[in-house]
Amino acid sequence: MTATAEPGVPLPTLEDVHLDVIPRTEAERARIAEVTALPDSFDAPWTFEENAGGAQTVRARDTADAFSQPAANLSFEQELDFKVGNGMFKRIWVSPPASTIASDGLGPLYNARSCQRCHIKDGRGHPPEGPDDTAVSMFLRVSIPAGDVQEIERYIAGTHAVAPDPTYGTQLQDFSLPGHAPEYRLSVAHEDIEVPLSGGETATLRKPTYDAADLGYGPLHPAAMLSPRVAPQMIGLGLLEAIPSEDILALADPDDADGDGISGRPQIVWSDVHDRPMLGRFGHKAGNPTILEQTASAFAGDIGISNPIHTAGSGECTDAQTDCTASLDGADAEQGGFEIDQVGLDLVTFYSQTLAVPARRDVDDPQVLQGREVFFDAGCASCHRPNHVTHRLEGDDPASFQLIWPYTDMLLHDMGPGLADNRPEGRADGREWRTAPLWGIGLTEAVSGHTNFLHDGRARSLLEAVLWHGGEAQAARDAVVRMPPEDRDALIRFLESQ
Repeated sequence: MTATAEPGVPLPTLEDVHLDVIPRTEAERARIAEVTALPDSFDAPWTFEENAGGAQTVRARDTADAFSQPAANLSFEQELDFKVGNGMFKRIWVSPPASTIASDGLGPLYNARSCQRCHIKDGRGHPPEGPDDTAVSMFLRVSIPAGDVQEIERYIAGTHAVAPDPTYGTQLQDFSLPGHAPEYRLSVAHEDIEVPLSGGETATLRKPTYDAADLGYGPLHPAAMLSPRVAPQMIGLGLLEAIPSEDILALADPDDADGDGISGRPQIVWSDVHDRPMLGRFGHKAGNPTILEQTASAFAGDIGISNPIHTAGSGECTDAQTDCTASLDGADAEQGGFEIDQVGLDLVTFYSQTLAVPARRDVDDPQVLQGREVFFDAGCASCHRPNHVTHRLEGDDPASFQLIWPYTDMLLHDMGPGLADNRPEGRADGREWRTAPLWGIGLTEAVSGHTNFLHDGRARSLLEAVLWHGGEAQAARDAVVRMPPEDRDALIRFLESQ
């Protein structure tokens, strides 16, 4: 039976994720409004601004380990769970059958052999830089338009009716076990675009074109829609999950009622765990409602590992790939009949939830302060909302009641034709993306060894990332192009301090 949710039905609140939420009192609401209100002055750091992740914030490191620290407020027992989850996040999976049930179940088709292979040092992935570079931290999503909405399981009214490619499923895997052909080889070509800037300066943007080359199982569906995705950084996810849904929904303005040109929309997706529509939060188009479901889908789609949410032992193989679906899997009775059981899934989820956000650097530097003012004057903060306060939670949940500075509204925005992938997902159309958090971006090179940004890593610098903005962000982008070079330099310096 198809599950639907009509427009106007109240969206779920965070209680659907954290069942032990303590409702806010009116006094708390007033206090939160006071601490999240932004001062008019830009000549000094704001109170608590340096602690981007609230009490979870850790000292910033200028090494590859900057994103791999446990949240500062974990208990001793929680830090043990973090370390075990980290071990499972790094685990190299092998093909079944194997001498140990703990690590077998890989494939038959996959994008990586571990979570860490895509999220290297818990940082960002990158597109392949030439034929000798790896594409392991990037893949292509795929879907086709659905013919009959009523045939789509868990369809939510108002979303785009799409279906998996009948042969290749929902994402393309470029690795395979012996005896199985990989689904494709990622091919990327680039075209340079010159952008004149004020002060006689020029920037060069790199426009990518993606191709699914060397298809292993015949042609894609004629209407197949492809979308490139690089692995995002992992820090602060539990804090983003703990932002109250009502606070995110309060920022939405789908019809641009205030006339400012910004019309953020909430993503709504189906939760397999809660069996109902929920606010989407995770992924480049906010396609997953919880970190648990994001983790489970990554295990199944990226590594081919069955789990209590995605139960197929063959991972993402489709019915058209008969050798793949008939192959051995690593399911074991001691793990509930899965390749990773609920305990293991929960540990990896907890690890992902509690990776610490590094402290801001140089918050009192005059150029950083100037750049922050430029950021607001240009309108960047209309989508990259600076701060939130998370829900108050029962027990010792480390995400409880924290003032955080992620610089995101968690909403979908039209980013214009330049960044469009022309592939809808949930309520996001082919031009919409969730506002990416900015915390930690200044440490990307230290962690990941590159400065590639945006959903497909096309931007090779923060300035290029800004210049790719269009749609609702066109006015802000144009302001950056026109501003004096010293203001533009200050803006980038502010972003680098994140």
